[in-house]
Amino acid sequence: MNFLDVKTDYAFKKVFGSEGSKEILMSFLNALVYENAKYKIKDLVIVDPYNIPMIKGVKDTFVDVKAVLDDDTKVIIEMQILNHKGFEKRVLYNAAKNYSIQLNKNEDYHLLNPVIALSIVDFIMFEESQSVVNKFKLIEKEQFINYNDDIELVFVELPKFKKDIDELENIKEQWIYFVQNAGSLEYIPNNFDETIKQALQNANEANLNKDELEAQHKRKEFISIQKLAVLKADEEGFEKGMEKGMQEKSIEIAKNLLDVLDDETISLKTGLAVALIRELRN
Repeated sequence: MNFLDVKTDYAFKKVFGSEGSKEILMSFLNALVYENAKYKIKDLVIVDPYNIPMIKGVKDTFVDVKAVLDDDTKVIIEMQILNHKGFEKRVLYNAAKNYSIQLNKNEDYHLLNPVIALSIVDFIMFEESQSVVNKFKLIEKEQFINYNDDIELVFVELPKFKKDIDELENIKEQWIYFVQNAGSLEYIPNNFDETIKQALQNANEANLNKDELEAQHKRKEFISIQKLAVLKADEEGFEKGMEKGMQEKSIEIAKNLLDVLDDETISLKTGLAVALIRELRN
């Protein structure tokens, strides 16, 4: 069997945002967002379900899945592979925007319903935390008094998850493993929860039509190109930093030699231009 790489955002929407994905999405959210809560999702409505025309273009770097839960909470689920500048601000902005647009003019604030932004990312965001899942709410800084639960940000950092398939202890870990590794699986594991088995069926390339497969493969190729571009930019930035660091070190050496050697000799020793040596001397 061949399965879609669910880390590819459109494949993520195919699995979790299709019309028949309601039970899958409920299980996913109950495991990751409501793991230790008394309340569990019993029903939801998927907003803007997956369709092929939506995935024709490849300019956007993310696609989200939106759902309204049975208690009227709105959830925005996003799969993000590339760590763009300002990503964390965009997540907060989208959550705040979806919270504020609920009211029409002159409507009461008590009509506002909670918004949860769940971001699954394929990079490290919080170096200071060892947790794979981090949740943020509005609280008082020193006494940690809860201000309001209406906006919650949840981040799942896939690179922090290191468990193998035979080490998975609960459905939460099964779901994280699924998102992280579905594209490399060759069969449906027997020990997986039934909803995750169904998710793998949704991701089975044998169940996709020609247009869907073409769109998914183009999307994966586009993201691979973007990742290579980011890597190249990082490498070039590192090399420039190294060059700058070496020049600064050479300048320090040259300063220490000004009272000992002439400008030409210092230039030979440090590799710095004679004109720069003269500027340092002046």
